[in-house]
Amino acid sequence: MHYNCLIVDDETDLAVMTAEYFRMFDVSTQYVTSAKECYEFLENNTADIILLDINLGDGLGFDICKKLRDQMQLPIIFISARQSDDDVLIALSIGGDDYVKKPYSLSVLLAKVKVSLKRAEQIKLAEGSAQSDALPEEGDDDSQILRMDAATMSAVLSGNKIPLKAKEYALLSCLYAHKNEIVKKEVLFDEVWGDSFFSDSTLNVHIRKLREKLETDPNDPKLIKTVWGTGYILEI
Repeated sequence: MHYNCLIVDDETDLAVMTAEYFRMFDVSTQYVTSAKECYEFLENNTADIILLDINLGDGLGFDICKKLRDQMQLPIIFISARQSDDDVLIALSIGGDDYVKKPYSLSVLLAKVKVSLKRAEQIKLAEGSAQSDALPEEGDDDSQILRMDAATMSAVLSGNKIPLKAKEYALLSCLYAHKNEIVKKEVLFDEVWGDSFFSDSTLNVHIRKLREKLETDPNDPKLIKTVWGTGYILEI
């Protein structure tokens, strides 16, 4: 079966309460309480997003995240009572998309999940748009052909597959959905991070990483261009 959300948390009462709350708002949700159950669940089911605790009775959420990242690219939000900044840094560096500290607000957590689900849908739409684009005519220059590959969370440029991290893929997908149009910073913050209060430096770092992967000369970008004081434009 397919679910919008899978919760992996050995605090059974909290997992049940969270799952029931999400279902009230039409987010199909299932929960498991151990690493073993998580792997078994994903062998027979799929999910759009995973909420993952760190401390589980039979393992660490960090290990689950690293293993899942080798197999799939669905969003992973850590939910944990561990408050250390080091834990947050580890969680995000190994592939986590967000970190929510317990005790959490059900409404805030639901909002984050809905943003991730919306983003996943946009990625699918962008991928569909890319696949429907006409192939170049014989003799055409293929150097500017860019498409998104949602299955592997990659960009394909000039026939070369370029792996991207989750946030990089979400950012490029947003620009791709509005290709050849100026996309304001506020739109990128909202659609990619689900929050309009991230700093410009956060966006600048991710744009720089994309340029390093996509541009021949990141210092003289031809694909992702800055519109000073406004935002960015993907010209293809």
